[in-house]
Amino acid sequence: MSAPTVSVIVPVYNVEGTVAETLHSLLAQTFRDFEVIVVDDGGTDGAMEVVGTFDDPRIRIRRKFNGGLNSARNAGLRMARGRFVAFLDA
Repeated sequence: MSAPTVSVIVPVYNVEGTVAETLHSLLAQTFRDFEVIVVDDGGTDGAMEVVGTFDDPRIRIRRKFNGGLNSARNAGLRMARGRFVAFLDA
């Protein structure tokens, strides 16, 4: 698989109520050359179960212990393959 143009990093921490809307909005974009890196920052709600219901090969998941927003973003950056990076908070 070739590298996407954009890597979208979505930090997730206890956002069960909004993460589905966030991902639906992202996946509905007319621009399609992107990957989505969802970084589970050790949340305790059902957000990652919601993320798991999405069946899109562009979505990649990284789980980690809680370290805060910047730590989650940095973990996503280390996984990013795109030429450009965008952050989208869930």
